[in-house]
Amino acid sequence: MSRRKGQNPSVRMRFNETRGAKEYFFQHWKDVSGQDRRQRMTVVLGLATQINKSEAERKKLDLISNLKLNSNEYSIPTSAKFADAARKYREEVAPRMLRASTFSIAEGHLRVHLEPDWGETPLDRIQITLVNEWIWKKRKQGLSWVTIKNILRTMQRVLTAFSGQKRKPPFSQDDLAIPERDQLEMKLTSRETVSLSWEQTKRIVHTLRESSLDDRRKEQYSMLFLLASASGLRVGELAALQASDVNFDKGTIRVNKSSDQPSSGNVGPCKNAAAYRTVLLADDEGHETLVLLKRFMNQHNPSDFVFHSRRGTPLLGTNVLHDGLHPALKALNIPRAGMHAFRRGCNRRWELSGLNSAVLRQQMGHSSERMTVKYTGEIPMTLVQSAFGAISERKVMAVENRENVNV
Repeated sequence: MSRRKGQNPSVRMRFNETRGAKEYFFQHWKDVSGQDRRQRMTVVLGLATQINKSEAERKKLDLISNLKLNSNEYSIPTSAKFADAARKYREEVAPRMLRASTFSIAEGHLRVHLEPDWGETPLDRIQITLVNEWIWKKRKQGLSWVTIKNILRTMQRVLTAFSGQKRKPPFSQDDLAIPERDQLEMKLTSRETVSLSWEQTKRIVHTLRESSLDDRRKEQYSMLFLLASASGLRVGELAALQASDVNFDKGTIRVNKSSDQPSSGNVGPCKNAAAYRTVLLADDEGHETLVLLKRFMNQHNPSDFVFHSRRGTPLLGTNVLHDGLHPALKALNIPRAGMHAFRRGCNRRWELSGLNSAVLRQQMGHSSERMTVKYTGEIPMTLVQSAFGAISERKVMAVENRENVNV
């Protein structure tokens, strides 16, 4: 919407009964955020005994200039409210632009947190000051900072989509009033996220094979855990994997689709452009996994899902966690974790092996180096000691080589 025509109100005089004197004043129109109508505003310039009309005119011009009523910078506040933006996002934007699982999460944020609190708020009033007041309200209700920030990401997408153009949202998460202590705690918590190593994966598989599960699920879950640890694939990518995606001669796995787990496992596009990749399993863990995978897929047709239900549909991660992974972790006294813990462990193993950072990022399907670094987390002391031991071994070998040459 373009700005309204410029305003040039006249200076008038009236008798103020309260003050018992004449005064100069002018009136102008003020646009009201969240409403289509405008308000008539009256501004008193001064008593007639203190200023003359010329001084009142000059004062009026200064005030109008400060209000920017006639400036090109002036924009009319929108009459739309957050509820209007949410309605457009839910009915038009989200179904077309988002995967079913992402849409489901966004719908939860809107229905539970955003619409009850922001529904009647005019869009022009949604600025960082109000947002910071809101985040502390949610914090007092017991929500974690991570949850609050995820809700605000949905809010930012709603506001940006409603504008009808690509622009930045009216507030940045960098400006959120999160205490430094809490920011540090979030970073420390992120470093301590469970990361399952190859050795731990083999222990989990051993425990699983001794469980009371039927043989079919034992074999399928065991192979799933080993491949997840060896390849770093996301659970959706593993569930959508077909026999034709595995090339045993080249030792590679092609990733070109993903199973949307929250939406009954429907197969669709990958998470982002970086997720489309070919993963090479060239280390010892990869070679060992490929041998077992070839034996496991002995009866698979090229179009079959590698991991599937009895009906041939992609395996659901919720069943894997409930029946296989969580009981095994509990039996081994390992902190409860999801399938992503295998992916983090693979990332750490490849990084500590000295894999080139660009290659590592491509193998993992990360869109930025920052994400790859985040996956490493806090390195266990056993691995730190092993790294120092490797340095010592290289020094000893270097000395021995020099001595052999001198002989």
